[in-house]
Amino acid sequence: MTAADVLKQVLPKHAEPEHDPASPLSVHDMTVAYQHKPVLWDVDFAVRPGRLIGIVGPNGAGKSTLLKACLDLVPRASGSVCIYGKAYRKQRRLVGYVPQRESVDWDFPTNVLDVVTMGRYGRMAWCLPPRRRDREAALHALEQVGMADYAHRQISRLSGGQQQRVFLARALVQDAQLYLMDEPFAGVDAATEQAIITLLRALQQRGRTMLIVHHDLQSVPEYFDDVILLNMRVVACGPTRDIFTPENLQKTYGGRLTLLDQAAEAMARQGRQ
Repeated sequence: MTAADVLKQVLPKHAEPEHDPASPLSVHDMTVAYQHKPVLWDVDFAVRPGRLIGIVGPNGAGKSTLLKACLDLVPRASGSVCIYGKAYRKQRRLVGYVPQRESVDWDFPTNVLDVVTMGRYGRMAWCLPPRRRDREAALHALEQVGMADYAHRQISRLSGGQQQRVFLARALVQDAQLYLMDEPFAGVDAATEQAIITLLRALQQRGRTMLIVHHDLQSVPEYFDDVILLNMRVVACGPTRDIFTPENLQKTYGGRLTLLDQAAEAMARQGRQ
């Protein structure tokens, strides 16, 4: 019996809502489990285009896993993900990804310009070196994040905030329509944080859509148009002014949902059999 089968036996099934096929990202009944332990269950939502969307929840709520599952970086036990109405593998060039800075090997021997140029690989011919226009696009992206003067510096010699700016530049150079960002504000100074939010709003004015894992609750109303409150399941999703309420935050941060605790226990028993 699979993890998804156990979850379906223990947890009630909800009717799947209709999603607009034009949505930049729609997630349908998605379940993710690691070694018989549920990480996400029955996640279902769709985002509106041209919005800054925060993904908020406690540690271990599955926020990073949600982004990775949308990008096929971790397997889904069930459910589907659509990017503008199609599977991610068919829309890969439309999506930019900024992972957590801590997940990157910053000692890898390469410089800033090379890292940013990697964002152009989807537009480059197979096995050919970067073209002049690819390098120029990478330099322009570095200018946008205030890092042009560091183009030839080794990435290991950058501060945390500078490294985060480099990753944003790599995403920018993709010229994506949808950006998924995993805690881009984590560990940066106030100046870098303001530079990042200014850049995100500039992208929004160009019609881009951004989903951003975020941990600072105080800045959520200021930064995001919409918010997804997540604790293994979607607790609430929609406009920040309607969703970001004390009642919903209590539901999100008040502890694991009882049904999911039951599911975890059932899956652990199944794994021991």
